Amino acid sequence: MKKLEPLFTAPSKSDAAAFRRELEIDVLARTIWGEARGEGSAGMQAVANVVLNRARRGGWWGDDVIAVCQKPYQFSCWNKDDPNYRRLQRVDTNDLYFATAKRMARRAVYGALPDITEGADHYHAAGITPLWSAGERPVAVIGNHIFYKLMKG
Repeated sequence: MKKLEPLFTAPSKSDAAAFRRELEIDVLARTIWGEARGEGSAGMQAVANVVLNRARRGGWWGDDVIAVCQKPYQFSCWNKDDPNYRRLQRVDTNDLYFATAKRMARRAVYGALPDITEGADHYHAAGITPLWSAGERPVAVIGNHIFYKLMKG
């Protein structure tokens, strides 16, 4: 009797890790694009820095890049009622800003993106004053975003 080939072979641990890393890069790139595509390279880098700073601290925000980016109501581009949400799902590297965000996200995930925010874990657009920012001192202003480090340590 002829031996049947398996229909599916489980990926190796290294294949699964590589897949996960590529997914993190994609989600981070979409977050950067959705939040800061009009802010130039520094503004895009600063958003990536906030995501990584939150992921390093873990806890309430999540313990990895994907969890942090997609935590409800933390990055408005992932809110289903946000005008960017549908665009965020369709964008690809034919968009110059997304191609830039993708390269930046890759550097961030691989640990090669310097933190220009002095450890910031929050930001908001200039011209608005969220309740959480009352009495807080900004650590950086980059483009049209104001950055804060609210979590100590």
